[in-house]
Amino acid sequence: MTQKQINRLIPAALCLLLIGSSCDRSRNDKGYEYFPDMAHSLAAETYAPNSNFEDGSTMRLPAENTIPREIIPYPYDNSLESRALAAAIFSNPLEKTAENIIAGKEKYNIFCKNCHGETGDGNGHLFTSKRYAIKPASLLSEKMLSAPEADIFHVITAGYQVMGAHGQMIRPDDRWRIAMFVKQELQANTLK
Repeated sequence: MTQKQINRLIPAALCLLLIGSSCDRSRNDKGYEYFPDMAHSLAAETYAPNSNFEDGSTMRLPAENTIPREIIPYPYDNSLESRALAAAIFSNPLEKTAENIIAGKEKYNIFCKNCHGETGDGNGHLFTSKRYAIKPASLLSEKMLSAPEADIFHVITAGYQVMGAHGQMIRPDDRWRIAMFVKQELQANTLK
C-alpha cells in the first residue's frame, strides 16, 4: 500500500469506528449517556409500587381537609334542592363585557362543546359520533332559557343527573364566564 492509500484509509476507518461506537446495541440501550441522572428520573413514578408506604402505592391522597389554592369549597351537592337554592342565592359577580363573553366562549369550546354542541342544542360530537349513548341536555330548552346564570354555574360546578361535576377542572370565574356566554350568546341567538 502506498502512503496516499493509507492516508485515505485512516479517515474512513475513524468514521467507521465513530459510527460503530455511537450505535446502540439494542432498542432499549441507547449507548453512552453523558448525564444519565437527567435522562432517568430518580423520582418515583406515579403508579409504580412503593415500599415506603404501607399500602405500597406511590400516588398519595392529599391530607384530609386540605383545599387547593384559589379554590373555595362549594357547599352544595348535585341534588335538585341544592340546584334551586344555588340559583336563588348566587348571582354572577363579573361584569357583562365583550372580553368576558369571548373568554366564556373559549372555555365553552374547551369544556362544553363536545357534549352540548356548538349551538348548545345537545348535539355535540360525543353524542353524534355515538360514543356517548345519552343525549346531553339542550341549553336552548325552555327550562334552560328561563334559568338564571347561577343555575348554569351550579350545574357546571356540582354536576346534575348524568353530567359530572366540572368544578375541580374549571376555575370559578371561568364557570361564570361560561354561564354568561350561554345566556348572552347561545340563548340570545335562539330568541332572535
